[in-house]
Amino acid sequence: MTKRLWISTFCLLLGGCTQSVPLGVRHTPSGLNSTFSFSGVSFQEYTAQSRRMIANARTDLDDAGHAQTISGNAPFDLEPDSTCPSGKERRYPRGILMIHGLTDSPYSTRNFARFFQQNCFRVMGILLPGHGTRPGDLRNVSWEEWAKAVQFGADAISAESDQVYLFGFSTGGLLSIYQSLRDPRIEGLFLFVPAIRITPFARFANLHRLYRWIYPGGQWGSLMNDEDPFKYESFALNGAYQVHRLTQAVQSRMTHHKVTLPLFVVASQDDATVDAAATVEFFNQATNPGNRMILYSTDIEATQKSGLPSGEPRIEKINSVFPDRKIISGAHTGVVIAPDDPHYGERGDYAQCSHYFGQEAQYARCKDRGEDYLGEITEENLRRGVIRRLTYNPNDADLKERLKQFIGALP
Repeated sequence: MTKRLWISTFCLLLGGCTQSVPLGVRHTPSGLNSTFSFSGVSFQEYTAQSRRMIANARTDLDDAGHAQTISGNAPFDLEPDSTCPSGKERRYPRGILMIHGLTDSPYSTRNFARFFQQNCFRVMGILLPGHGTRPGDLRNVSWEEWAKAVQFGADAISAESDQVYLFGFSTGGLLSIYQSLRDPRIEGLFLFVPAIRITPFARFANLHRLYRWIYPGGQWGSLMNDEDPFKYESFALNGAYQVHRLTQAVQSRMTHHKVTLPLFVVASQDDATVDAAATVEFFNQATNPGNRMILYSTDIEATQKSGLPSGEPRIEKINSVFPDRKIISGAHTGVVIAPDDPHYGERGDYAQCSHYFGQEAQYARCKDRGEDYLGEITEENLRRGVIRRLTYNPNDADLKERLKQFIGALP
């Protein structure tokens, strides 16, 4: 999955690694967020109950950041402008469900949620169980609970919209595929760096259950300060194991079902979190003639190594290098974020430097934005100097133009 997960899994097999920070309250389950317990309520009530759950679980919050943190982690819904057309059978012609990734929160989908709202979609964003509260809530969650949340969201958006679409980022993309393979209401998928294939070592990520009563730290791939209010930095190994299980469930369904829906797919050749080659392979097997894919890369040669067919017109290869901005590649963490985002953007208040945690000098330099480059934390990039992981997409405006063209061609 990531370099961190590879290392964490080897540590697991060897009996555990040295903990970066002591286990704290945030590393214990809250008891509020390991299952999806909102079935049978309206989406608005689901949002209200989720906000209360987040407030009760986030015992780390002070008054200053309390409201902003809760809002960023909570489910949300957006209505299109009143000038947009009405639906034929329901209130809105199109609706879309936004699904975030592993360790993330609905904050990561808000950039494109606003885009779809501006393009006359009814928008709803869900919170996957185990997320948005404390890292410890990922210790006991299962992917089946994530799927229940997606089913709930699909039902809610379907009740108000003639056509239902799914937007999935990373693990959310995989959940979108899973839902589409069992739900005939889904009209199309927007998949952003979907986690179609991860490291095979993830299947061993829950071996800690055999000895966690002796060594509680063995449940963790990393223990961090968790300074980001909208994404976990500490990483519970169970999260990787559940993604592995979900990939198996999707592959099993795909042996009997072809993906015929319209697809808009974004992948990055530089991705250190998911396997871009698997995304290209998935796209090549999909049959809808209107499918489009954006493939970010540092060079054309790299895209060819991904398995991309020569001259494939449905795949647009986009440069991810911006030397004047010190950007040497794209990154998994930045694909869905706009450069002007106040938290993750070009001048945002957060620097992604967890890959240097424990390396005092490099970590401090990265946090102080004195890095040599911005990009993905690949082995090759890390050898070039101090890298701050890119948390926004410099191609965001261009991507939205291509996405708008795709939407315009939908039936």
